[in-house]
Amino acid sequence: MPSTSRNPLVVGRVIGEVIDPFESSIPFRVSYGNREVNNGCELKPSQVVNQPRVSVGGDDLRNFYTLVLVDPDSPSPSNPNFREYLHWLVTDIPATTGASFGNEVVSYESPRPTMGIHRLVFVLFRQQYRQRVYAPGWRQNFNTREFAELYNLGLPVAAVFFNCQRETGSGGRTF
Repeated sequence: MPSTSRNPLVVGRVIGEVIDPFESSIPFRVSYGNREVNNGCELKPSQVVNQPRVSVGGDDLRNFYTLVLVDPDSPSPSNPNFREYLHWLVTDIPATTGASFGNEVVSYESPRPTMGIHRLVFVLFRQQYRQRVYAPGWRQNFNTREFAELYNLGLPVAAVFFNCQRETGSGGRTF
């Protein structure tokens, strides 16, 4: 079994703070323009203004997926009392397609961190079946684990995160 100590989702504390350990089981790509999101990469707010392109793999259109985008470092990494801030929620994404083919429950809100370096986490779940998902009353204090439990989504099947800080910020997150 491969060591999880080098897993960037563990190193970046995504596994632990946002989601539980899981085995990635489906191809999953996220890109802003021509920039693909890789775990731990740095993107500025100006690069993430527009909704990203999300591609979900698989080979059976009868399988559906739910996508969540959260910021566990809101409003600041040293005081994340809005953890997690929900930036986007899309359900019923058919395998082999992308988020644009799903049902947008909560519209995309571009990240605009004002303090510190924020992790923006895309989490993909396989749905057991199509179901009505209700938008939460507010974006702050969303909980990915509780959401997955409420809708019987189980563990994630894929996840990726990037770091984002205000446009004038410098340097990057170090682990």
